[in-house]
Amino acid sequence: MKATDVYIVDDDEAVRRSLSFLLKTAGIPSHTYASGSSFLAEEASLAVGCMITDLRMPGMDGLELINRLQETGLRHAVIVISGHGDIALAVEAMKAGALDFIEKPFDDAVLLAAVRTALDRGQVGDNQEAKRQCFDGLMATLSRREQEVLRRVVAGLPNKVIAYQLGISARTVEVHRANMMQKTRARSLSDLVRMALSAGV
Repeated sequence: MKATDVYIVDDDEAVRRSLSFLLKTAGIPSHTYASGSSFLAEEASLAVGCMITDLRMPGMDGLELINRLQETGLRHAVIVISGHGDIALAVEAMKAGALDFIEKPFDDAVLLAAVRTALDRGQVGDNQEAKRQCFDGLMATLSRREQEVLRRVVAGLPNKVIAYQLGISARTVEVHRANMMQKTRARSLSDLVRMALSAGV
């Protein structure tokens, strides 16, 4: 059965209201929670769906919430919202099981597309072996230098640090990243990271 519900976990009331309204206008039912602990208190009784959570929250942050859900089996497709400087944390969230991450400020259309993909995906783990083999093939098209850059992107390093480590310019790193996006047909940074993680990079 296709998942239909979205669970918004964010300590910012304005964000919860905004996301809930956006989803409502798109015909997607949502439920809001002001903290990770309040969501966990009800999670076992909820239908499988999509959870949107901010990485930066007081008390239990988004990454800890995902890790707690993994302890009992992560049932929901997870989208994390991250600040511009939180790429390393967002990558950690994807390693912990998040499906996608979206950087602030985000476009409404991008968020809705991510939610629809998450809901269509259904229960976590569907067709993973077939996807992994596809990603393996795409990763094999990258040059040695592109693979070196990719490993550092997956580690959450910014372009300037990658450039310093590899002895190249930040502009060259950007070119390599653009080439990787084209070769792998990744639509976003999170898409590229997900492929790399699935391929064991």
